[in-house]
Amino acid sequence: MAIRAYDESYLTNAQNILGHAVDFAIMTLHLDPDTFGSAFAVSNVSKQFATGNPRYIAGMNGCELARLTLSETHTSFHDRADAMYLDRSPEYWAGWALAYYQWASSRSFMEILTAVPLSAIIAMYPVYHEMDVSHFTQRMDERMTEAYPSTRLKTKRVNCGLSQSELASESGVALRQIQLFEQRQRDINKASAITLLQLSRPLHCRMEDLIEY
Repeated sequence: MAIRAYDESYLTNAQNILGHAVDFAIMTLHLDPDTFGSAFAVSNVSKQFATGNPRYIAGMNGCELARLTLSETHTSFHDRADAMYLDRSPEYWAGWALAYYQWASSRSFMEILTAVPLSAIIAMYPVYHEMDVSHFTQRMDERMTEAYPSTRLKTKRVNCGLSQSELASESGVALRQIQLFEQRQRDINKASAITLLQLSRPLHCRMEDLIEY
């Protein structure tokens, strides 16, 4: 079950914008990759980008997106004129690939960049840039599983301070079903929409936040 935050018709543009933003921040503004990656991860810009807000995925260029991210997070930088190159640098590719993975996985940029920092994504360029993006996505899924061995359901439940029994009581989903989901003995991706909705409400998250990739 795949739930996308925005239509695929916007994806190419979103990838291009984030690619240019990363390239501009690193190559023109001379920021450390993880300084910009961390700023982007915690920013409202990344949240709006992830939800497909047209202003962020279509209404500005990458340089503007980078500046907005840095200004919003009070990250120091020496501004320079817009610079967007035809040649695709490893930095551009990293932003391009990151935008695709966020869209495909529906994970937050915070969750992704905490597990796989921007510098690590850039380092994947030599191996993956000439491959279909599905190979990059598969490797990112592996890295995410390594970083977050618990299911997303369990992680959300623990973060909310709920026991399995308490979640069952508040959601109306059977305790045994919750246990099977968390043990990966039952595939939550095949759960009904109503079950995901019931679980998401007491966990204060979106339905898609419980999906495994």
